[in-house]
Amino acid sequence: MTRFDTAPAPHWTPRSSVRRVMCLVMAALIPATLAHVWFFGVGILLQIALAMSFALATETAMLRLRGQPVARFLFDGSALVTAWLFALCIPPLAPWWIAAIGMIAAIGCAKHLYGGLGYNLFNPAMVGYAVVLICFPRELSQWLSPAGMTDVHVGVVDAINAILTGIAPEGDWDAITRATPLDVVRSLSRDGLTLTEIRGDAMFASAGNHAWRLIACATALGGFALCVLRVADWRTPAAVIGATIAISLSFWMTDGDLHPSPLQHLFAGGFMLAAFFIATDPVSGCTTPRGRWIFGAGVAVLTLAIRRWGAYPDGVAFAILLMNAAAPLIDRLTPTRIFGRSR
Repeated sequence: MTRFDTAPAPHWTPRSSVRRVMCLVMAALIPATLAHVWFFGVGILLQIALAMSFALATETAMLRLRGQPVARFLFDGSALVTAWLFALCIPPLAPWWIAAIGMIAAIGCAKHLYGGLGYNLFNPAMVGYAVVLICFPRELSQWLSPAGMTDVHVGVVDAINAILTGIAPEGDWDAITRATPLDVVRSLSRDGLTLTEIRGDAMFASAGNHAWRLIACATALGGFALCVLRVADWRTPAAVIGATIAISLSFWMTDGDLHPSPLQHLFAGGFMLAAFFIATDPVSGCTTPRGRWIFGAGVAVLTLAIRRWGAYPDGVAFAILLMNAAAPLIDRLTPTRIFGRSR
């Protein structure tokens, strides 16, 4: 008989805090951020700095209005994580007021109007992104061409000037920007082209297509680390990815010229960021084990539906927000079994 040495009770649980969790999340975002810098330049770092500045300013103002201790909540890292996630969703050279409006919507409205950290119904970063995406679609579509697809180099000075003034580094946004793979698929499919014909576009050449795939892989690497460290529950991203593969694979095998492959869905847009960093939010997501499976599957279904029939090429942000609204009901319908009671 094998014996295991155990310490006498009481057993102390590992120390954890909001600040520690947020620091781990920010550390997990570093690979995705470095990938963005590699393919799109330093503009993403400027957007992160801008978003963090506006997030902290909005947080301070709202805490003072609510009569809450500023020092206690300002440096817990939650506002910084919201800003970082938001910045990864917008183009690197988006004008500065995009970050300002996004953080006011995210921190001021989605977070503090619901009672502050731990009481928000919707994920703040996705609320901020959805607001600027709906209100300013043109500014949110000006993504730089990935490195290798253009000879134009956007340096630090050019990036700062473009963000502050809105003037393109070369004087013409069309010369340095290009549609994302999801935008290309959406626009060309509406013109009657099949996916086989669409893949002949330059965006799907080696440089452009691999850029978004490598960014998605870097994002998944950081998210996987969070799951290993038990900062994020693995069930939610597993449900998002698994349901996406299962549903898209069946359609793709039926007609590959009409329906994108599972890999195209997984490694395009903000899918991996949503699966590992947004859907796993313990406040706006589900808390029960079964509820997390349902929540993740719902995100997958809604994302695929919006990408197929909706007005927006990606749809991940809206899928997350819709499932955020359903999360309280899902938790209520999927309670965990109380010890000592039958199922």
